Amino acid sequence: MQRLKILAQFSRLRRWFAQNLGVSTLRKEQVYLDIAQSVTLTDASYWIQVLFSAGIATLGLVLNSPAVIIGAMLISPLMGSILANGLALAAGDAILALRALVNLILSCGLAISFAVVLVLILPFQEMTDEILARTQPNLLDLVIALFSGAVGAVAICKEAKGVVTSIPGVSIAVALMPPLCVVGYGIATAVSVSPGSGLAVARGGGLLFFTNLVAITFMAMLVFLVLHIDSFPVRERVRLWRETNGESIWMQSLVARIPASERLKRIGSLPSRLLLILMTISLTSIPLYQSYNQLSDEISRKQQENQLRNNATEIWQKNFGNFADGKVRSYISQLSFREQKRKLVAQLQVVTSQVYTEAEREQYKQLLSAKLGRPLESISLNLIQIPIASSELLATKVSEKTIKPEPPPTVAQLQSSFLNAVESALDSLILPLPAQLISYQAITSQVTPLRIQIAYFSPRDLDRDGQALLVEDIRSQLNYPTAEVNFNRIAPIAGTVTFALNQAQIAANQVQLLDRLGKTVQQNPKLQIEMSSGQAPSEVGTPAIGRSVAVRNYLQTKWQIKPDRYITKTATATQPIVQLKTVLQKTPQNSSPSVQQDSVEGELTR
Repeated sequence: MQRLKILAQFSRLRRWFAQNLGVSTLRKEQVYLDIAQSVTLTDASYWIQVLFSAGIATLGLVLNSPAVIIGAMLISPLMGSILANGLALAAGDAILALRALVNLILSCGLAISFAVVLVLILPFQEMTDEILARTQPNLLDLVIALFSGAVGAVAICKEAKGVVTSIPGVSIAVALMPPLCVVGYGIATAVSVSPGSGLAVARGGGLLFFTNLVAITFMAMLVFLVLHIDSFPVRERVRLWRETNGESIWMQSLVARIPASERLKRIGSLPSRLLLILMTISLTSIPLYQSYNQLSDEISRKQQENQLRNNATEIWQKNFGNFADGKVRSYISQLSFREQKRKLVAQLQVVTSQVYTEAEREQYKQLLSAKLGRPLESISLNLIQIPIASSELLATKVSEKTIKPEPPPTVAQLQSSFLNAVESALDSLILPLPAQLISYQAITSQVTPLRIQIAYFSPRDLDRDGQALLVEDIRSQLNYPTAEVNFNRIAPIAGTVTFALNQAQIAANQVQLLDRLGKTVQQNPKLQIEMSSGQAPSEVGTPAIGRSVAVRNYLQTKWQIKPDRYITKTATATQPIVQLKTVLQKTPQNSSPSVQQDSVEGELTR
């Protein structure tokens, strides 16, 4: 009796859910047939979309461009195969399950193969953040996949209104196509560069793909079960269609060789449901077990790291970050922990206006030991301090350079004195690593009395805390609290120019890199070009020298890059290439960028 009540409540839930979504019996038939027809192997447009989406996703991963990856997500055609698997599990349709499985395997194989070919063709194979983000799946990836499967199934069942039909493709592609291309990238890297690291990347991307695939299929199955999409009228309609569909007839002929095949052919039969459940469990048990262990380890490690970082940051900000009067003394620019020889090694890199003493280091170590509940001898502290110019140093320099003129100063003298004061404030400016100071300009006008523009060379932007501390220090040194300070990052440029065997001519498709590099070096006199030229073992003579000369001549002719702007490195490449990258010119220890005289605009007024 209790069982009958539960079944009755479940039936009422099914009817309520279907009615609220507007899924009638006719709509169920249409959805079932549309999904069954979508897993055909003879649709050329489907395979073209697989190729294009895989190609766009691969290039987006290599270029580290989220926008390009999103473009691949929008055209990914894997919706039909994934939903067909969920529908087959919900309906106990073994024929649909086999067709969907074959379609999905071929689609994944094509996407991975195309990604491998693209990566092997590319002249560079750099590990980007977008690739690394898809090699270590975590619990959030699993949750996203669950939501994606539910949204995809609901959206495909509901009557199309407005742009709702775009939801399934986006939700599925988010979780599947990029990881597939990461697998292809890993295989290509294993073949051409490093087998160990390449296979690790492929394994991580494959685990993320398989975990998300199972989660999406499971949620789609639940939605189809609740909607009762395999009702008796729908089964009869699908059975009639299957008798005329060539691929279904071919699949049924294969199933006919299996014992109890007649029961397997029927939609919703008990053998079909049991077989599909057992196949699903057997196929997913091992990878899901690995995924679960990896997710558990990752969550545990992240929790420990976050706890350590929070404790270490809290102790520093509370006891060492500010002076006694509340003014900012320092901030943490980098913080990391590692276990080494049964010791917890904490490495802090701080930007400070006053260097910390050994006693303060020991005090921080003791506070951290007490907070973590670990013995003091089990904690090792590496404190890296990056000092910035102090007010006392500025006062000394200004007093040395101050001249008391007896006659009233002229405008030119006022301007020169002002520039000397600015230079004194900025010539000892030290930026937090990896940023390196290139130049600074002081600009005055009637609109903006003082604007200082600081150019620095770095692969990433200065964080907000670092910029705020530097701005406060510059303003206090200049005694100019309203001075506007702007930071302009000059990003490093690196690339490879490829040549044909025994040739030194620059191909037309290679000049884009040279133009971008030449323009940057031309605009920043303190940058240089580091160059390394190589040649293949089969080449005759020394074409590597001619390639270096060709690159130099091109940059000299178009961008006026003089010979003293190059740094030649010993060739390590065994291919017909020239490797180039921008580096900051090394200056004497006590030298620093100066304020550019012509950057001051307008007149200084009283």
